[in-house]
Amino acid sequence: MAQHIRIADWERVATREVTTDGVTLRVFDHGEGRPGRPPVVLCHGFPELAFSWRHQLFALAEAGHRVLVPDMRGYGGSSRPADADAYDVLSLCGDLAGVLDAVGADDAVFVGHDWGSAVVWQMALAHPERVRAVAGMSVPVTPRAPAPPLPILRKRLGDDFYIVWFQEPGVAEAALSRDVRRTLITREMYCASWPERADEQLTLPPWLNDEELAYYVDTFERTGFTGGLNYYRNMDRNWTLTEHLAGRPVTQPSLYLTGSKDPVGQFMPAKDLDRTLTDLRGHVVLDGAGHWVQQQRPDEVNAVLLDFLSSVG
Repeated sequence: MAQHIRIADWERVATREVTTDGVTLRVFDHGEGRPGRPPVVLCHGFPELAFSWRHQLFALAEAGHRVLVPDMRGYGGSSRPADADAYDVLSLCGDLAGVLDAVGADDAVFVGHDWGSAVVWQMALAHPERVRAVAGMSVPVTPRAPAPPLPILRKRLGDDFYIVWFQEPGVAEAALSRDVRRTLITREMYCASWPERADEQLTLPPWLNDEELAYYVDTFERTGFTGGLNYYRNMDRNWTLTEHLAGRPVTQPSLYLTGSKDPVGQFMPAKDLDRTLTDLRGHVVLDGAGHWVQQQRPDEVNAVLLDFLSSVG
């Protein structure tokens, strides 16, 4: 069972403000690192925060790594641009390059979860010289779609599918903000019909306690969800903007980790990873784990990450 991190311990972690490309990111910076070791940058997804990596931040730092964990653009203590176009994946990769510049690092090992995975996979292609190694969780690297992805998703999965439902500005954020606590602990997939379900049973998962949940709720009640939703609203733009990267392999050492019960695997199966990841050093499936894998099964995730980091050098 996951150990809980005291909020007081998290709040004692040093933070820095990194200004890059017109935004300011709050970055948690922990651990001294060792000579020759690149920093490890942990990138969260939706609806998460840097806090979602609390178990990894302390464990990796204790093992001798410098760990940098940003609230990604649009989240938490970082800037939340009003223009949806500010959230395209190349801008997000530029943010990560800006974090490295701010700490004087040539490169880093990038680890992502959910949307963070999509960003770090792209980072390895768009800025290969800044990526020593890359690991993704829950969202696998996938070949470029033959056409913009949203019409494909709409045709395959319908207008009720959460990514499609997220597209209309103002609609999903109003529903998600109505009861932030429910939004964060629901065990259902978000969809167009989800907001009106009145019979949902809400209980805290064993890996999240009241104090940790309150940290999330307080933050999202303050920031709302629009920043994170705007990542989804750039999916077709991302397809256009990354055309010049089509067909490139990820040649850096790589790792993919997921849970056997992660629903993302139902519509984004991790197959033929080694066609894109030419130095794939592990494809780990944690039996019984769901989507929030680094919080649900931190000890196992930390062990996998530390083995991977050791293999990188």
